[in-house]
Amino acid sequence: MSIAGRPVAAHLRARVPALTGRVVARLLADLPVYAGLPHEEISGDIADIVQHNLRLFADVVEHRRPATDAELAQQRDSAAQRAEEGVPLDAILTAYQVGTAMCWQETAKGALPGDLPTVLEIMDRIMVLQQQLTTAVSSAYLEARRILDSQEHGGRHALMAALLTGEPLDRFTHRTGLRPAARYLTMTLALAPHPDELSQSPGPGAGVAARRKIRRVRTALDHFAGTPALTALDASGGTVLLPAAEPPPPWRGPDGLCALIEEAARAAGVPITAAAETAEPEAVPAAVARNTEIVDLIARTGRPPGLYRLADVLLEYQLSRPSEALHGLAQLLRPLEVKPELLRTLETYLELGLDRRATAAALHIHPNTVDYRIRRIDRLTGLSPARPADLQHISAALVARRAV
Repeated sequence: MSIAGRPVAAHLRARVPALTGRVVARLLADLPVYAGLPHEEISGDIADIVQHNLRLFADVVEHRRPATDAELAQQRDSAAQRAEEGVPLDAILTAYQVGTAMCWQETAKGALPGDLPTVLEIMDRIMVLQQQLTTAVSSAYLEARRILDSQEHGGRHALMAALLTGEPLDRFTHRTGLRPAARYLTMTLALAPHPDELSQSPGPGAGVAARRKIRRVRTALDHFAGTPALTALDASGGTVLLPAAEPPPPWRGPDGLCALIEEAARAAGVPITAAAETAEPEAVPAAVARNTEIVDLIARTGRPPGLYRLADVLLEYQLSRPSEALHGLAQLLRPLEVKPELLRTLETYLELGLDRRATAAALHIHPNTVDYRIRRIDRLTGLSPARPADLQHISAALVARRAV
């Protein structure tokens, strides 16, 4: 079919990039909820679905047929994601109407009187496609909201609440008919803010960015577990419970738990610090409390993001317990508080395995300066990392200083 001597489908495909930009700009100008979305989402998910719809319209016109169910899958997925992010359904349907109207204007531009039969046929195709889009988007959105609401108030929410509060299993099973798993992988996550949360705050866009971040973390967890994870997450993190498989997943390796946290961090676009422990249902509250302490400890001691277990922080964990010895250990390095360059040199020297050249390179100083500073530390504190007995005290004192 042609209008004004132009094959409609070919013309529309050639105009997809430019028309996408115009549609997105119109959505931002006319719909406040879209203007408040994170830039990453506008240039990514929203622009992608606009392009997909424009190309779908070209296919429908070229082949003179309705859209197939498979061709509407991306629109359904997009609607479900917007539902999870809290974008109102009326705004989504209005966006589709705006895009369809602009597509029609581009298609019919320059139409001549002799093009009337083609114009009417294309209009009919547009009306059918618009009806299909409205049905697919609305049903997917409402189904996603139904699932979210049922998860919030249904059995899985009750199960997680029972596990976290330590409700007796026999009472919970009798009350709900649900049976907990034999063991759970408990995880505490700390999620850094996404750049879009910061750039859009204050405003609705920050909330959308936070929900999108949480959704992507949940998707990674669900994919790993093969079943929806039990989660209690907000923008800063929270608790995750996964039924523990037999045998349990490895800690490291491509299919391990560390790789899971790395993948979740990549998907969400933020650093994630996490702690994990496997526990039987009765021990879940204690395991979650321990994981939370470990995540807090990681933040205080300046370790990098990633997944940790108690075995990774045994010394720091023990030294963080309240005691008189903790303050005494911290005082061992008090003479260095007025010499921050000495304290920084000592920390770097230990982090790099007592390698003076690596320490010098990291601090941008001469290796001889490292030696000089180590001698000054010895004179001020009576402790030297060159002496094995002193090294243990220095390591403990550094941890104690961070803890107090």
